[in-house]
Amino acid sequence: MKTFRRTAATALLGFALALGIAQPPAGAGPDTPRTAAATAPAPAAAEFNVRDYGAAGNGSTNDTAAINKAITAANTAGGGIVRFPSGTYESKNTIRMKSNVTLQLDAGSTISGNGADTYDPPEPNQWDDYQDYGHSHFHNAMIYGDNLSNIGFTGSGVIDGDGALITGNPKSGEADKIISLTRCKNLTLSGITLREGGHFAALLNNCDNVVSDRLTIDTAMDRDGWNIISTTNVKITGAHLEANDDALAFKSDYALGAKLNNGHVTVTDSYLSAGCCNALMFGSETCGDFTDYRFERITIKGSDKSGLGLVSMDGAKISDVHYKDITMTDVRSPIMQKVGTRKRCGNNPGVGSISNITYTNIKANGTTPSFSPTLWGESGSGRIHDITFTDVDITVPGGNGTMSTNPPSNDPKDYNPKAIGTRPAYGWYIRNADNVRFTDSEVRFAANDGRPAVIANNSTGIRFDRFTAQRGSNSPSDLLFQTVNGYCVAGGANTNGGALRISQTGSSQNCGGGGPSPNRYEAENATYSTGSTVDSDHTGYSGTGFLNTPNTVGAYVEWTVNATEAGSADLVIAYANGTTTSRPLDITVNGVTVAAASPFAGTGAWTSWRTVTVPVALKAGANTVRATATTANGAPNLDYLDGPA
Repeated sequence: MKTFRRTAATALLGFALALGIAQPPAGAGPDTPRTAAATAPAPAAAEFNVRDYGAAGNGSTNDTAAINKAITAANTAGGGIVRFPSGTYESKNTIRMKSNVTLQLDAGSTISGNGADTYDPPEPNQWDDYQDYGHSHFHNAMIYGDNLSNIGFTGSGVIDGDGALITGNPKSGEADKIISLTRCKNLTLSGITLREGGHFAALLNNCDNVVSDRLTIDTAMDRDGWNIISTTNVKITGAHLEANDDALAFKSDYALGAKLNNGHVTVTDSYLSAGCCNALMFGSETCGDFTDYRFERITIKGSDKSGLGLVSMDGAKISDVHYKDITMTDVRSPIMQKVGTRKRCGNNPGVGSISNITYTNIKANGTTPSFSPTLWGESGSGRIHDITFTDVDITVPGGNGTMSTNPPSNDPKDYNPKAIGTRPAYGWYIRNADNVRFTDSEVRFAANDGRPAVIANNSTGIRFDRFTAQRGSNSPSDLLFQTVNGYCVAGGANTNGGALRISQTGSSQNCGGGGPSPNRYEAENATYSTGSTVDSDHTGYSGTGFLNTPNTVGAYVEWTVNATEAGSADLVIAYANGTTTSRPLDITVNGVTVAAASPFAGTGAWTSWRTVTVPVALKAGANTVRATATTANGAPNLDYLDGPA
């Protein structure tokens, strides 16, 4: 088979013409429009079949040399695709990636590791002391590259360590990771499967612009799935990552001799599982700052440490992190935030901080979590602040008796959930935190528990709006505030519908400021269908009451919502549905349906209030927003609508 190749000059000229930055070919004439080149189809990428370079693909011949020849040829030609047709390509040596090269693994193709101990040795690193050995050395991998751009791993094939990769500190010749990339730019990692990855299936450090779609990692028999370290501009969709150690971890270490920033990351529509450790994790290596992370529509099943872990141990400031629509089962610690003082980083790090973190529509169900969800800040500049929980429902195992409510022990140099002793609250334990708000959230236990549902200690501005807590038969209170300046509990109930029992020591109550949104539109003040009533017999509502519409198709409530300018906005509708059947509503804006039959699921009780967020486009000025029942059950009880600022 003859392989097509392009010269570097031809490839670069085609790229320049496509962008309109090169002159048209000779003879085109001064009146030839420059846009003609821009509209011409881009030339197909050159392909370099590894079999043309001597790869056997028979599962026994060492194909590394042939693979590296194909990569070099593609790079020399200005870039291209190195293709692996169906077959098993044994790789006893390190594959060395180069810029402008994509490895394309066709269906049925596998690059397989080998235990011959002939991989590249680890390079020396003067910064070894600041992170674990596996983080400090990069050459000892199945596939390695440094300072590369425009590279990819695509297709539907497999890269398999095949039991040959080391999970601990490797000896010279042994590899401990599948893909190891440093200082890379424009990386695509999509479609393929990484299996049995040793210490890491994939390890990135100081990369920028990473795109991943439908990546599968199956390394539950080894250690980490994907560590993304000191990396910016990452988009991950449709990942399926099963690991034994951390499944997906964002870190920032000192392996490259500098504190580097991290951020501008989205992860959506993905599945994560971790055996011994953390499912979706920040840290523990946290030298450089982290900002702008979005995690949405993620399923987590199994984690013996944190489901959603976020720690700053080495001086990092972590901010602007947002979790939404996440379901967790069989996680030991559902949500964990901690600021520690390990300071394992160069340049004399101080104490870090965690701020501006939101959790929306988070469900953690099951009986395996044994560490209470925790926010643990450090005193001084290391406090946690500005954290919001909306529609966050967590079930923990419970089963403890009444115990001391004093702060538990803590090892400030250890990030693990167990580094903090048994929490004196079965639900949320909050310490050294400011401006924390729970809205339409609840906590329950599987077995009777004698501890309070929530304890907040040495904090300020702790607020609960329509919070629901299960009550243990011997618990002294439901919510306990210890040295909290400005706590507020508005609405809410225990799971039997009774009022929450609140205790405090050395604390002050303040429900001013932080109250209802200034752009709140109460349902009782809206326009509504005939036969509706404004009621107040179920506690926990906002305003003077809630709207109870007739149980008929077409029952509605209509608000007039003002917007200062045209654009996208989120409308938040609060409701209660004490049945087990959804009561769907059509949501229209200015007569146009924006959410057809949006489910308003059961909330467990008529005193349990929840919110539904509807993204819409509004015009400047007044907008008519109508919610209309689509079944004979009518609408749920409606409390309010929060509009844009």
